[in-house]
Amino acid sequence: MEEMMKWEKLLSSKRLGQEEMQQRSGDRTEFQRDYDRLIFSAPFRRLQNKTQVFPLPGSIFVHNRLTHSLEVSSVGRSLGNDISRLILQKHPELYSTHFTELGSIVSAACLAHDLGNPPFGHSGEKAIGTYFSEGDGLFLKNYICPETNDGISQQEWEDLTHFEGNANAFRLLTHHFKGRRKGGFVMTYSTLASIVKYPFSSDLAGEKRKFGFFRSEVEDYERIANELGILKLPAPKGSIRYARYPLVYLVEAADDICYQIMDIEDAHKLKLLTTEETRQLFLAYFDAEQQKHIKKRMNQLVDDVNEQIVYLRSCVINCLEQQCVKVFIENEQAILSGSFEGTLIENIEELPRLAYKQCEDIANKKIYHCKDVVDIEIAGYKVMMTLTDLMVQAVTHSDRAFSQLLINRVSTQYDILAPTLYERMMAVLDYISGMTDVFAIDLYRKINGMSLPDV
Repeated sequence: MEEMMKWEKLLSSKRLGQEEMQQRSGDRTEFQRDYDRLIFSAPFRRLQNKTQVFPLPGSIFVHNRLTHSLEVSSVGRSLGNDISRLILQKHPELYSTHFTELGSIVSAACLAHDLGNPPFGHSGEKAIGTYFSEGDGLFLKNYICPETNDGISQQEWEDLTHFEGNANAFRLLTHHFKGRRKGGFVMTYSTLASIVKYPFSSDLAGEKRKFGFFRSEVEDYERIANELGILKLPAPKGSIRYARYPLVYLVEAADDICYQIMDIEDAHKLKLLTTEETRQLFLAYFDAEQQKHIKKRMNQLVDDVNEQIVYLRSCVINCLEQQCVKVFIENEQAILSGSFEGTLIENIEELPRLAYKQCEDIANKKIYHCKDVVDIEIAGYKVMMTLTDLMVQAVTHSDRAFSQLLINRVSTQYDILAPTLYERMMAVLDYISGMTDVFAIDLYRKINGMSLPDV
């Protein structure tokens, strides 16, 4: 008989770092407390100054990481609530579990899904990885640090060369930084499991360079997986691989829906796409009868083109949300057995799937490679490579005068003079990835003598 994950075990309000804590009284559930804890956190606030796609900010406001995360959370809540309602109809015995709180779990995880992303979006993420794999950081591969008297293992090297924002988000939420209580944010097990899109170690990242947790957080993930009954899958010796936690599919779907559709809307605002192009891209999600109804409603907004696009965008998001719910419900058993393949978006009906693919193709052609986006990627790449190199040199040669100046500038929560070389490297990446775009640029300019503090 095929091994299955069980909903009764998959949903837990136990908190990492406070496992013995009793359920608190009050109107808020533990998963709502997760949401509130994230909303009021400094890392979440910093997302308002991190690039989503377009440079920040312009005369026309476009999405940053914070507005994106809020929108993803909204869609995630809808996905969770709809799936909770439908599965409870099939399995009323789940009313005695946390299943009614699916929407709260998914919405909290959606808020957290981008917390680990460094400045400058995917360009910053790639810059950190390639600094080690093909840049000046290559020297570390076979380096023995005289201060720590150790080097970087092959498994640890995979973490550095495949640096990944998703794995970094899990670290941010679980790592015991100086001055912070054990267990990081002390989030619930279910919320933490919901953000790990790629539940395997960095040596299995492959060409997509995606993985779920650094070596430093393997024990935390295994503890969560064991508690929730997440299936462990076969993996090469020394590697770790698990089946996807079911709610990951909902967080991923909410992210896929929002970034793709909102990028098209932003491109229209910035006049990278004409109104007619945008209309056709959005209308393609619907059959002739649905389009007739939508156009009738749009005619009532004829004096405001932007409102027409907003209405169309809302229709598309609703369509994709319903489609993803349908796929999840129809494939519940495959998801629980770890045999479901692909994302929810990749398995929706043909008409909306082709329309989504068309949006992807247009985005790659006209948005992600447009001059303004490429320019910020180039600048961000240079800034991130430079800052990473300076900090790596500082913590491997901390006796140097300039190194001491840089080290003194770093917040004490980052243990950049840790007893092992790997821990020092991870602390450097904690520091750099936590920066906002503006902070990183300002520090880059000051270090390079391009600007001086006000006196």
